[in-house]
Amino acid sequence: MYIAILALMVLAFGAAYCFYAGWIARHLDVDDTHPVPSFTHYDGVDYVPTRPLILFGHHFSSIAGAGPIVGPVIAAMAFGWMPALAWILLGAIFVGGVHDFTSLLASVRHGSRSIAEISRHQLSWAAYRAFLLFILLTMIYVIIVFLDLTSSTFAPIAKVGPDLPDAARLSVREGGAVATASLLYMLLAVLFGLAHYRARFRVGPLTLVFVPLVFAAVLIGLRWPLTADLVPEVFGSQKHFWNVALLIYCWGASVLPVWLLLQPRDYLASFLLYGCLLGGVVGVLGASVRGMATVSWPAVRPLFNHDAGLGFVFPALFVTIACGAVSGFHSIVASGTTAKQLDRESSAQPVGYGSMLVEGVLAVLAVMTVMLLKERTDATPVQVFAGGLGRLLSAVGLPPEAARVFSMMAVSTFLLTTLDTCTRLARFLFEELTQWRGTTASRLTASLAVLVVPAFMVFRELPGPNGVMMPAWKVIWPAFGASNQLLAALALVVVFAWLRSQRRRAAFVAIPMTFMVVTTTTALLQLSWHHLVRGGSRFVGTLSLTILVLALWVIVEMLWNTWQAHPEPKPR
Repeated sequence: MYIAILALMVLAFGAAYCFYAGWIARHLDVDDTHPVPSFTHYDGVDYVPTRPLILFGHHFSSIAGAGPIVGPVIAAMAFGWMPALAWILLGAIFVGGVHDFTSLLASVRHGSRSIAEISRHQLSWAAYRAFLLFILLTMIYVIIVFLDLTSSTFAPIAKVGPDLPDAARLSVREGGAVATASLLYMLLAVLFGLAHYRARFRVGPLTLVFVPLVFAAVLIGLRWPLTADLVPEVFGSQKHFWNVALLIYCWGASVLPVWLLLQPRDYLASFLLYGCLLGGVVGVLGASVRGMATVSWPAVRPLFNHDAGLGFVFPALFVTIACGAVSGFHSIVASGTTAKQLDRESSAQPVGYGSMLVEGVLAVLAVMTVMLLKERTDATPVQVFAGGLGRLLSAVGLPPEAARVFSMMAVSTFLLTTLDTCTRLARFLFEELTQWRGTTASRLTASLAVLVVPAFMVFRELPGPNGVMMPAWKVIWPAFGASNQLLAALALVVVFAWLRSQRRRAAFVAIPMTFMVVTTTTALLQLSWHHLVRGGSRFVGTLSLTILVLALWVIVEMLWNTWQAHPEPKPR
């Protein structure tokens, strides 16, 4: 069963990349003779031409985070693994891949401007500012969720239960091992950047040296974990110590040159991903051959979920699985950092569409770890994934503890890359809103400003829709998913408007755009009602309603102005 599912998904993704993405590239006239911003605007800080392999690693690590793990695990546990796999397959090919590819190319064609800036000439001054504010608020959601999840990987709470793989437990010792390994990895990333860009060593030899060192960091973490006596408590919790440390890290990392930390860290992180993917595939094959990979979780569960507070399968499934199927955050990364580093237009297909499909494969593996569960667990989705992957890899001889630590380190690495990339992007948005940019003071101040709300929220528990106090990430995740998917809908609206201005037909964009607008507005209306009327977090309810109003304002004005300017698109 596992082998058949994995093979079918990979074959479908491969066919989509070769044929569907290739058709999109031809439709958009991708041409390497067109100048790209990484050369025309080169500054050595943000605009830096980058080899496709390195840029793929940076882009993928930035967009992945824990999204393709957390969302699919929650959705598969709530509604069954079959609906989750179906949405990942269709979403990644026809929605997420189109969104990522076209938003990246649109940004490159507009001088690496952000998605909001591309739409500026089609919006009034007030609507344009509303668009920027909407994206900034969505970025704040992302920072809160991933900050909370990252600190949890460094200081996880031990779970109690007799069945280690099913309960997906992680001990406090393993959390310390993840922290040690992750800190070593960050040091290796900086050394890689210095060696490549300052000492002028070639990427190939450096890769042969540093990638084994990254994997060795896992073994060092197991041997010398950051134990409880080495980590101080802040506000009565070691997790809060990591929250403070991560806030400081995000503030500093968001202003460093991309070559020093962002590029090398993401490039090395991509090998952790490849290790996860390869390990998952090998584990599935080995466990299936040895009869250790039986499907225990239901394929389909009741369409209305009460346990997780998600509600009906529509729109819950489509906003719970954000990354892995489609994510608006990807368009912000694509137009914020990736477009500034693309070395030629043809690289947009593997970096944009290809990264989305690889993320889809990771989401499939996350669903497979749920398929191993025999009963519902209160472990976090990251712990479920790590425990499941450890069980699969134990079938091929790898110690389960080492497999779990490796999985957690990989996830925490993706979380870190999303955190500082998101802070950097939020800094760009804040600078655009305030029109104060181009100086060191503006970078430092803007980075600090966008971290104020996350710093306030991450130390608190929030009431869920039923009034029960929960970790911040758990309460915010549905709102984050809905807002993130609405951002994807807005990005598709911008691409649609751009294609109409080019007198091109754009049904391949208009169809997923319409679906995402309907789905996400429904989800945000439900969230606002549950949190503001039925009792829950007023912060989540108010912010969800604010985001919805801002987005609808932008969508209506942009589509109206686009229709008035180009009523009849001509065939190509």
